[in-house]
Amino acid sequence: MHNAIKKGFSFGLTSGIITTLGLMVGMYLGTGSKIVVIGAILTIAIADSLSDGLGMHLSEESQKQSSEKSIWEATISTILTKLIFAMSFIIPVILLQLSTAIIVSIIWGFLLLSIFSYYIAKNRGDNSIKVILEHLVIAIIVIIATYFVGNWISTKFG
Repeated sequence: MHNAIKKGFSFGLTSGIITTLGLMVGMYLGTGSKIVVIGAILTIAIADSLSDGLGMHLSEESQKQSSEKSIWEATISTILTKLIFAMSFIIPVILLQLSTAIIVSIIWGFLLLSIFSYYIAKNRGDNSIKVILEHLVIAIIVIIATYFVGNWISTKFG
């Protein structure tokens, strides 16, 4: 895989998983509404994918060694990867009760992060368990933070 595509893929995958899970947990606790969670996933999948793609584009443009082709490869791979992985979380929300869908989505997100973290660790020659745990801890921190924000919203405005 070309370096620019790898960069966009890894950024899009990570952002797509962690941002979407955080949003889902916050919206679930804040509203308890399946339609709100679906709407939030769709919104973040589209708006944040394009926003992150532009961020990647500008980041790559700021590097003197980046070619026009690699800039666009990183941009497009960021947008598509984030869009696809963020949208994958809609499936359990549509098919399951919302509380179950949240749990299934967290498991799905952690599985994806673990697989990709393992791939990264093996390519770098690092300890795979350490890399996986490091990335999962960051995801857990995001989920805990959004849990408390969603809980606060539901008590203040619900």
